[in-house]
Amino acid sequence: MSGVQTKVVTADEADMRLDRWFKAHFPAVTHGMLEKYLRKGQVRVAGGRVKANRRLVEGEEIRIPPMQPSDGEQRKPKTNPHTAQDKKEIEQLILYQDDAIIALNKPFGLAVQGGANMKRHVDGMLGALEKNGERPKLVHRLDKDTGGLLLVAKTRKAAQKLSDAFRGHEIEKTYWALTASVPIPAEGTISLPIAKRMVRVQDGAQERVVPFTGEAAKNAVTDYQIVEDATRVAFVAMRPVTGRTHQLRVHSAAMGCPIVGDGKYGGEAAHIEGVSSKLHLFCRAMTFAHPVTGRKMTLQAPITGHMKETWKFFSFDQKANCDWPEDLRR
Repeated sequence: MSGVQTKVVTADEADMRLDRWFKAHFPAVTHGMLEKYLRKGQVRVAGGRVKANRRLVEGEEIRIPPMQPSDGEQRKPKTNPHTAQDKKEIEQLILYQDDAIIALNKPFGLAVQGGANMKRHVDGMLGALEKNGERPKLVHRLDKDTGGLLLVAKTRKAAQKLSDAFRGHEIEKTYWALTASVPIPAEGTISLPIAKRMVRVQDGAQERVVPFTGEAAKNAVTDYQIVEDATRVAFVAMRPVTGRTHQLRVHSAAMGCPIVGDGKYGGEAAHIEGVSSKLHLFCRAMTFAHPVTGRKMTLQAPITGHMKETWKFFSFDQKANCDWPEDLRR
């Protein structure tokens, strides 16, 4: 039996719920066991009795009672289940990192999170980067078939700051896309509400995001501008002002210029002879306030995979810069 311990709440743990703090420090202690300790006053915060949902304050002391090995305190730590290959692969995707964030260049075809029959994904691989018991955390998503810049937080506080910034549309994202046909006008704003609806397709019915004006519709706004064109296709930069599911794909199709490779929303018109049939959508850059320093920073990802080959095919500038007019939506 181990003796009574006292742990101090760190700055990164401030505002964390006590039950979640326990899960992070003593993963083998179940919620029921914690509730028992709390009822008996064996776990105390700042010398007082508290509940499991109590929010912690930096510098507070948490009393940890003597625990049997069966409580999880003296169990040997689990071996990191991630392989050296996981670590090597995820490290190869890193574009930038500091003490608070990691920027990855996500490959096309790699899912961000797991799902049915989805055993390999970024979230799973991030465990290989765990350090001092802290595992990097996802703060936003990219579709499996979309490549490019993906931000990850190294700490809980950074994750909260970035998540809030994404929800508040405070992070400017620029995507690169190849569209089938050339948008007219050459730059502008698409403001078209969208919603998930069941639509009839060749093989039956399928849930898709579609333009919609009913009560379930969500406002969706996208800025766009042509960077280069090659008569039958265009290299288009897109800036989602809102962050709806499949927003860029639906808006492109609604303009009559579906993203190449997007058969779901563009049908046969989205396929161009001589070009890969994979989706040509890539998160090129993000501008945001650093979650710790507050300093404004811009990160870019170089295009990869089939889009890199397509850009070579059309002789598009792979290092093109995009300046967004301040009055684009006026």
